[in-house]
Amino acid sequence: MGDKSFRSFAGAIPTLAGMEQTSGLLKTFYTQWGGLNTLRILVGTGSRTGHLKTIRDLANFRLGDITPNFMLSMWDVFGDREAIISEGRRFTYAAMKNRVLRLSNALQGLGLKPKDRCAELLYNCSEFFEAFFACSLIGCPMPFLNWHLGREELVDAINRVRPRALILHAEFATGIVALRERLPSIEHYIIVGGDAPASMLDYDELLERSPATMPDTHLIIALNPYTGGTTGTPKNVNYYDSIGYAFSDLAETPKVSLEEYLRFLILQFSFLYWFGGTEIKDPITKNIRCLIPGPLYHAGSIAGWVPFILLGGTGVPMKSFEPEEFLRLIEAERINWVFVVPTMLERILALPDEVRRRYDLSSMHTVICAAAPATPELKMATNAFFRQQGCSRNVFTEFYGSSETAVTSVLLARDYEEKPGRYASVGKIRCADTKIFDEDSGTWCPPGKDGKVLTRSLTTISLNYVGSPEKLESAFKRIDGELWFDDGLLGHLDDDGFLFLTGREKEMIITGGVNIFPNEIETAIKRHEKVMDVAVVRYPHAELGEVPAAVIQLKDGQTLGRDDIVDHLKALNLTSIKIPRHVEFVDALPRHIDGKMIKKEIEDRFWEGVERRG
Repeated sequence: MGDKSFRSFAGAIPTLAGMEQTSGLLKTFYTQWGGLNTLRILVGTGSRTGHLKTIRDLANFRLGDITPNFMLSMWDVFGDREAIISEGRRFTYAAMKNRVLRLSNALQGLGLKPKDRCAELLYNCSEFFEAFFACSLIGCPMPFLNWHLGREELVDAINRVRPRALILHAEFATGIVALRERLPSIEHYIIVGGDAPASMLDYDELLERSPATMPDTHLIIALNPYTGGTTGTPKNVNYYDSIGYAFSDLAETPKVSLEEYLRFLILQFSFLYWFGGTEIKDPITKNIRCLIPGPLYHAGSIAGWVPFILLGGTGVPMKSFEPEEFLRLIEAERINWVFVVPTMLERILALPDEVRRRYDLSSMHTVICAAAPATPELKMATNAFFRQQGCSRNVFTEFYGSSETAVTSVLLARDYEEKPGRYASVGKIRCADTKIFDEDSGTWCPPGKDGKVLTRSLTTISLNYVGSPEKLESAFKRIDGELWFDDGLLGHLDDDGFLFLTGREKEMIITGGVNIFPNEIETAIKRHEKVMDVAVVRYPHAELGEVPAAVIQLKDGQTLGRDDIVDHLKALNLTSIKIPRHVEFVDALPRHIDGKMIKKEIEDRFWEGVERRG
């Protein structure tokens, strides 16, 4: 696409001006920044940049040069506003800026250069964001390492991206010391939150001896998460080219036209508008205040902290999710925006009534749920609970997406208020291009017909699995000359463009030649008032090959038997072939912290020593 000056971007404006997402996103920025602050940010950016003196200078100026100064100007304007509240520590934007600049210079002083990777292995904390901003300023992607990984998985995840530096919490230091000889790319280990072992660096000491001056900037958007790894080793996903192309001269050029790239950029970030960016304003600080209960390394949680990154919001990361502390923080910090996974909502609703009723939750505006299926009953119960505790509106919202696609569909309160049947959907396609493909006919499916869910989005147009041996081409289908990402999901769109997911292709159970999707059975079982969680998986059968099995976790203090489950499903008119042949009850089901069920772990014990499909 060549030069990325303001002039080149301006040429694409007529194409984008008529989109609701464009006007909505502009209104969101204006609402959150405020008119006077917007002017101050722009003036401060010009002043920092120095040689922007005329409109012609601005029109020809490269965005990769201007964006670092814009970011720091925004922090200056919001100087006394709280940026991060973490573990009892409260940092203003001015204080955060000081620490980010010091870390930027410290990392450059260690020899890190643009495109070198600086990985993190951190609990949710202020240092995560400081590292993210510092790496962005100096052009270093920051791989988000999952601290729940086993030793071998962690070694593989690190070596795939070959970072030169690793910022890690002190609690992980002993384990990493034992692995150092197997991590040849890492030259510098930087310890947060405790004493640094020999030959490792102390984070705070590193900041203290580094200047709070502007580093040699080479801006890149340092977002570099991994996939969830539910079906194999987590793959590192390159966001810094796709999301960052508009703002960085280091990013690779996407293989689409400038107009199409900008359309996808606006579609993707329009979730800020759809989820209430033009409506939310804390009565005291006038901004969005984000609670961050899920791990920051999880790609889905990014939707929970973008308002802090882009809009002058306040971020409140929780080191770990605890249901009552979640409610306490909403009240204490006047939280109005949060990303959760369904299991978090289930644990909150399972609290004793006297605990749940202690907290005023009237500040809440937007509860964003994703990463795993949420039943209509859970969505409705969430709304009822928050209304009970002071909210004047329904707060539940949802999106469908993945690490590769980012946000695609969005479910809003007005959607299901208009048509309650939409509770069963994951929203309307609003942030990407998503269609349903019929492999048998080789054509796009009409409304109501199930098929493969395929997506083109901001992140898929430049998708790259960094350091992975997997062939990326296998994840795409070329249709009418365009590449569409296949996430392995099946579903359909209705006449209004709302997406209903049937299930995941890899989890499909083929019983005597009949395709059965676990999601339908799981949703039905979860409707039983005594059930907390359930996984439906493949179970060996001598005649039919495989049949559904249900492994169920009950709510505390409850008891049920197999016949109770069967009677419950028959009452819901589930066909006999879908009723599980095997039912068992367990104390807890294996889930990733992002809410995804680890079904392989359950299935493997059923199929030990048995020849199986797939």
